[in-house]
Amino acid sequence: MKLYTRTGDTGETGLYGGERVRKDDLRVAAYGSVDEANAALGVAATLGATEQLQMLQADLFVVGGDLATPLGRDIPRIAPEATVRLELQIDALEAGLTPLRNFILPGGTPLAAALHLARTLVRRAERAVVSLCEAEPAQTNPETLRYLNRLSDLLFALARSVNQSAGQPDILWKRNLD
Repeated sequence: MKLYTRTGDTGETGLYGGERVRKDDLRVAAYGSVDEANAALGVAATLGATEQLQMLQADLFVVGGDLATPLGRDIPRIAPEATVRLELQIDALEAGLTPLRNFILPGGTPLAAALHLARTLVRRAERAVVSLCEAEPAQTNPETLRYLNRLSDLLFALARSVNQSAGQPDILWKRNLD
């Protein structure tokens, strides 16, 4: 099987089930943004926390497939239990972190910086899913939005935890008044 099909050369792509849509369709933008976030998690996984990040990547494959497939088709969908799992991880991480009293700058160790970048890409995906949910509420699993919202929180907590474990303090934001 060839990697290229030429079927997208006119600016269209196929959804699961065969429907053809423009490549700038809200549904394509949503699952494309999830794919970007997944790739960023892959980069972060090369720096550490590999097993945990690969589990999140596997979840994002489900989220991407969920978003690529209008409701009504029998495919794996992201479920509330996945979001609860993220909440439990966030709670466990936050229990070991100093409470924040200031905004912090993304950065620190290479792994923490990569996690912050992945977090921002998850936020972009979340914004795309908001648009999709508004445009096609009866065709979009609302749990995708909740999952992505929680995932960005987890990546923030994980970045802080990675920095703390490395002895790297959070970089506090200081307003420049020049």
